[in-house]
Amino acid sequence: MTDVTLLEDGSWSRVLCIVAHPDDMEYGASAAVAAWTGRGIEVAYLLLTAGEAGMQRPPEETGPLRAEEQRRACAAVGVDDLRILDHPDGMLVYSLDLRRDVARAIRSFKPDAVVTANFDFEAYGNLNQADHREAGKAVVDGVRDADNAWVFRELAEEGLEKWSTRWLLIAGHPQPTHAVGLDQGAVDASVESLKRHQAYLADLPWHPRPEEFIPEILRAGGVAIGTDYAVTFRAFDLNSFGDD
Repeated sequence: MTDVTLLEDGSWSRVLCIVAHPDDMEYGASAAVAAWTGRGIEVAYLLLTAGEAGMQRPPEETGPLRAEEQRRACAAVGVDDLRILDHPDGMLVYSLDLRRDVARAIRSFKPDAVVTANFDFEAYGNLNQADHREAGKAVVDGVRDADNAWVFRELAEEGLEKWSTRWLLIAGHPQPTHAVGLDQGAVDASVESLKRHQAYLADLPWHPRPEEFIPEILRAGGVAIGTDYAVTFRAFDLNSFGDD
């Protein structure tokens, strides 16, 4: 593991989490969300799809069910602002439309940091899912698009002026650089957030129980910074990036 330092998030007001599906934030990263909301930081979730292809039932039934489970998962970690787009689950395509949607959400919410999930081709001990890979690329580019007045000029016509996000955080990355320390309450909230995807988990009989593995993930993160528990991220200070 690379050297990991404590993330200096004390001045933050807002964090926007952008992932492909319902439940993508609930594999450890939601513990950081619980820590942030517990300190008064406003956090919003943007899901690029409704996850309608992720269960063994018709998509028109699955989409609303997963949206409701995600709302309940958000409530467990103090998130009231949940936005779900209608890009097709399982067929997410990196495109200008997707980048525009990401940039629009960033300009609207004005976050200090954007969180997304690991989008490496190999991730989580296996080959990463296609939507995760495309979502991550769109988030990286959409963050920059949001700060460029000459890209997606129609957003300004919608009243959304450019916005500069300071930090991009990638959860679940095997080479983290920063971490958010956690108390037991944030760990418990993270476990509960995944448990609230009840119907989804019931479709996965092989899936371990959240209380059996989420604390272990967070305990491993804590080792990196000398605390009991932590969420680790590969973090990029976007102020240090060059332009075109």
